[in-house]
Amino acid sequence: MAEIIQKDGTWVFDGDTLRLTPGRDKNVGLLRRTLGELTLPLSALAGISFEQGKKAGRLRLRLRDGADPLLHATGGRLTEPHDPYRLLVESDRFGVAEYFADEVRNALLLEEVPSEAVESYLLPGPSVPLSVSAGDGTASFDGECVKLEWNWKTEEAKATAGTRTLPVAEITAVEWHPAAGLGNGHLRFTVRGAATKAPPKYDPNAVELWGFKKDPLMALVAAAVQARLPHPSGAPEDAVPGARDRLAAAPSAVPAVPAVPAVPAVPAGDEHDALLRRLRELGGLHRDGVLTDEEFAVAKQAVLKRM
Repeated sequence: MAEIIQKDGTWVFDGDTLRLTPGRDKNVGLLRRTLGELTLPLSALAGISFEQGKKAGRLRLRLRDGADPLLHATGGRLTEPHDPYRLLVESDRFGVAEYFADEVRNALLLEEVPSEAVESYLLPGPSVPLSVSAGDGTASFDGECVKLEWNWKTEEAKATAGTRTLPVAEITAVEWHPAAGLGNGHLRFTVRGAATKAPPKYDPNAVELWGFKKDPLMALVAAAVQARLPHPSGAPEDAVPGARDRLAAAPSAVPAVPAVPAVPAVPAGDEHDALLRRLRELGGLHRDGVLTDEEFAVAKQAVLKRM
């Protein structure tokens, strides 16, 4: 097990899952504190990095595209205080951070976790019911319907439409943009059959955001709704009926399987890194179908014995 404890939060890795707990430091963002502890399966990860700075460093997790409804709904626009997949590391814990990153990388390698996009969410999204007041209204979500209620700051043209109730079945997309510079942000729902989008200030299906403290919490509403919409990724193999059967019936398309590549000898000082690279190469050959399960198992075992 690998663990790193910081003021910014605590990350624990047990070989199968990562547990991310936000810290209680005043600099921890409101969204992270509200989300609370997150549990990520190893299969949701595409990678991890550790970046050193003069006074502090950062551990960053990279998730596979389509694994997390929060990341999809926010489109990578979460800033550092609110991003649950970044951890601020103090300078005296750089060694621990590097060890943690290595442990996760090795597990990804040995478990052959692919970095490609997934076809279904691997995280559940924020729990419901949710209700957030920010900008010109309040957005509530009970798992079936979104309710948008307006406050005294709402533009009159939008307020006169009254409270909006949007069933999930009628929502085709959701997006969250934070306020940036002089530009306002928004939480917007695209509704089936609705007219062309108006600016968020006038759109009855959008809450306008002005960059205040609670704005990031609107991202939780966006993520909870996104988790209940059809997954954005398609399954190309299943898009055409019979595609799997035709692929299986075409032996000429399968390349001949070469002999299992031998593990080359390397200088002792570089051996560990070279063996890790070798494992990656073997994993790629296995995923591409060049090596059978049995051939890959034999080759991997040979590499592991030398580590």
